Amino acid sequence: QVQLVESGGGLVQAGGSLRLSCAASGSIFSINPMGWYRQAPGKQRELVADATDGGSTNYADSVKGRFTISRDNAKNTVYLQMNSLKPEDTAVYYCYAKARASRRSNVYTNYWGQGTQVTVSS
Repeated sequence: QVQLVESGGGLVQAGGSLRLSCAASGSIFSINPMGWYRQAPGKQRELVADATDGGSTNYADSVKGRFTISRDNAKNTVYLQMNSLKPEDTAVYYCYAKARASRRSNVYTNYWGQGTQVTVSS
């Protein structure tokens, strides 16, 4: 089992910044990818950004140039630096990890954090 603990959400004015963190713990051999999804009221959950342990990153078009994802592989932690926030970024942000438990297994399992609220006021 893998546990994901998120932190860093909150209330910010439009144009401001927030940094989200997510630390994974438990039976982990590797995590690929690790990243963030978000879900606004009445909308489907959508990918915000993710990153591989090799450093490749992927962003939603709506956040490119404003958000930056990074990973500390030694700490099994992923960060999301969010700049120039807009009211439409308001959502619950969920950490996501696709984790492999051991060297002996090639099975990857999806894990989710509990979510952290990000609210951007206009």
